[in-house]
Amino acid sequence: MNRHLWFRPRIAVCVLLLILAACGQSTPTAGSATAPAASATTTSLRLAYFPNLTHAVALVGVANGTFQKALGPNVTIDVKTFNAGPSLIEALFAGEIDIGYVGPNPAINGYVKSKGDALRIIAGASSGGALFIVRPEANIKRPQDLDGKKIASPQLGGTQDVSLRYYIQQAGLKTAEQGGSVAILPTQNPDILTLFQKGDIDGAWVPEPWATRLIQEGKGQVLVDERDMWPNRRFTTTLVVVSKKFLVAHPDLVEAFLRGHVDTVAYINDHAAEAKSLVNTEIERITGKPLASTVLDQAISTLDFTYDPLAASLFTSADHAFALGFLGDSKPDLSGIYDLGPINKVLTEKGLSEVKGS
Repeated sequence: MNRHLWFRPRIAVCVLLLILAACGQSTPTAGSATAPAASATTTSLRLAYFPNLTHAVALVGVANGTFQKALGPNVTIDVKTFNAGPSLIEALFAGEIDIGYVGPNPAINGYVKSKGDALRIIAGASSGGALFIVRPEANIKRPQDLDGKKIASPQLGGTQDVSLRYYIQQAGLKTAEQGGSVAILPTQNPDILTLFQKGDIDGAWVPEPWATRLIQEGKGQVLVDERDMWPNRRFTTTLVVVSKKFLVAHPDLVEAFLRGHVDTVAYINDHAAEAKSLVNTEIERITGKPLASTVLDQAISTLDFTYDPLAASLFTSADHAFALGFLGDSKPDLSGIYDLGPINKVLTEKGLSEVKGS
């Protein structure tokens, strides 16, 4: 038998097997709304946020499975919760989280401290939902009445902390550490409520739902609704940040996550009652106690949910933080803090208007 003829069937079989193997592989086309192929090799996305109403997009996106659906079955979402932004940014620095929901000032601080190397802002999440609440007995009617008072904020350098300190500075007062008369006590939100009820502090600048809880449970009064300090009453309260390392390594996963983020914002705005229920269920799961319906209804009315990062308000916040000495001796260059390419790609797919980083 001719040995060349003997080899021909084997060669044909090998060629056929190679063709079949190639046909069995698929690569998502650009702009595809399916979960990314790279998810098969990336088993975990570490997601961080707070159990606050200002982070409702994160709470709902996890609870109703929208994030998981967008990322696909081969990606596990590893959820981590925090009390305030600086702690979340520290965890991002330590390589412990990949994507996080956080306020503008911790995001700015993290970007500046890392010389732009640690993170990028990739979307907005909420606007509003921050208030300065005071005890009636403290007799605080105007900024100058803060002289000699004790005021709390969730954490030093956090978004509400910067707003409070700038408000005090603009009133011509100084904090105790500057040799002035206004004591600022960075305190976790649950402890702020306890101190407020006991009369150990005179007021607090806090995010929702804590502002409403200070009103309803602590009999507090609104001194400042922060919306009133911004054009069109819109300012960024919560942003989505990503580790730069993760963004470079897994752009497909970041894009997929943002697809789920945009869908979740739409769900919250189109299904308010269902979204509120999901948020409260998640708050109960994380903190052990749900919000009273009266608290939930009042608190959520102070918020807008949006994927627009409202960039102009972030740059104003940066100016405030710089004026307070949080961002060093020279005004930082924030021109590279946003990477909105991935979300604008998602928005274009969905026929929605792009967002801007300026």
